[in-house]
Amino acid sequence: MTKRKNPFAASWTYEPAPESTDHIQIKKKYDLFINGEFIKPQNNKYFETVNPANDEKIAEVALAESEDVNKAVKAARNAFKGWSALEPKERGKYIYRIARLIQERAREFAVIESLDGGKPIRESRDIDIPLAANHFFYYAGWADKLEYAFPNRKAKPLGVAGQIIPWNFPLLMAAWKLAPALATGNTVVLKPAETTPLTALKLAEIIRDSGIPKGVVNIITGAGKTGAEIVNHPDIDKISFTGSTAVGKYIQKAVAGTPKKITLELGGKSANIIFEDAAIDQAVNGVIDAIFFNQGHVCCAGSRLFIQESVADTVIQKLKDRMSTLIVGDPLDKNTDIGAINSKRQLKTIENYIKIGINEGGEIYQTDCKLPKKGNWCAPTLFLNLSQSHKIVQEEIFGPVLAIQTFRTIDEVVEKANNTPYGLAAGVWTQKGAKIFYLTQKLKAGVIWANTFNKFDATSPFGGYKESGFGREGGLHGLKPYVKFE
Repeated sequence: MTKRKNPFAASWTYEPAPESTDHIQIKKKYDLFINGEFIKPQNNKYFETVNPANDEKIAEVALAESEDVNKAVKAARNAFKGWSALEPKERGKYIYRIARLIQERAREFAVIESLDGGKPIRESRDIDIPLAANHFFYYAGWADKLEYAFPNRKAKPLGVAGQIIPWNFPLLMAAWKLAPALATGNTVVLKPAETTPLTALKLAEIIRDSGIPKGVVNIITGAGKTGAEIVNHPDIDKISFTGSTAVGKYIQKAVAGTPKKITLELGGKSANIIFEDAAIDQAVNGVIDAIFFNQGHVCCAGSRLFIQESVADTVIQKLKDRMSTLIVGDPLDKNTDIGAINSKRQLKTIENYIKIGINEGGEIYQTDCKLPKKGNWCAPTLFLNLSQSHKIVQEEIFGPVLAIQTFRTIDEVVEKANNTPYGLAAGVWTQKGAKIFYLTQKLKAGVIWANTFNKFDATSPFGGYKESGFGREGGLHGLKPYVKFE
């Protein structure tokens, strides 16, 4: 980690403050969690999970294949009758207990999340883990109140839910999916991403310790083939997937013609819009959070910035100044702003897009921070002098790369913002409430933030339109994908 001078301070140097890993329990080898127990995979195959900050192996993780998926689905099916018939308030107690256990072991979860995924410990500790617990708390409260969630309609659980989560928010995405499924009486087979399985497996330990009936939650690990086995399994009633648009299209084709219900939360290329009447300093900080939070590994990241021409020079200079203060380095360091890129594969993708941006004539700006020699790292980056046709404007990069354009009128920026195949999120920065309300009607995005960005809450629904998927997770809306009505 490099000490750097802060341009906003007369004299300032960075001093590392790493989070201790003492008393953090990580096993050398993890098995599959099926029917309330950890069991070895049928073919005794394992794969490594690696710390992206130093390329060091953390643990070996079981590779689930067809026979293992069958076991997990069978366990979930056998448990479904008893779980769905259980008194709803009793289901709520189990879910509440899981939330409390997450809180009790929050530090352990946060450290493991940063070790396995590369995100700064501040984000894991202060955002991801508390929010994951909050989702379990929230849906525990709904378990015995479904008649109020769906007035005059009798909601019944679907059956066995197959849930596939991404690597950018492993524990939080597990909570988003597990909590409403359990509250509505479904049983689950969940698969975390192959690069970030450890917090899901730690969650499996908590689920076991909660005393929840065996087979209600099954957590199996593996790569794309394992996910495909879940999607195509004939005894699964519901598929919930968060990940890339390409995989989402595959899933949609795979379940076509079957009775399976699906929820897809896919990619994004979200617009962040700054008007000349905005609180500029607040907006600049919001832009930094929107694109550099979690290294840009956020489906709704504000990766396209539109600035009204009259304030463009001021905003861009302030952005550059603010970027120069960002600390890139050890995810376990409490001062780190931008951690490690999740995998070498993702780093290569980001670097290829940066090359494309340069080759297409974009003007690049990167901070001069010295990146660590080991691990996967990318300096915070922005591009200027771009048009709507540039690839880095149209395609999802999923990294710390910001594409900047300018606009003159509100109708012009609406047209530019909507000119993308995605429709997940957007941000608006202005002092005028009328502009905010107008844009909420005109922007084709599932989530629109006003004078903030990347703010999430268990009570609020999240999801997109167009190639960003369909269905909603979170809030009251998050219950509906897991029920059918009589």
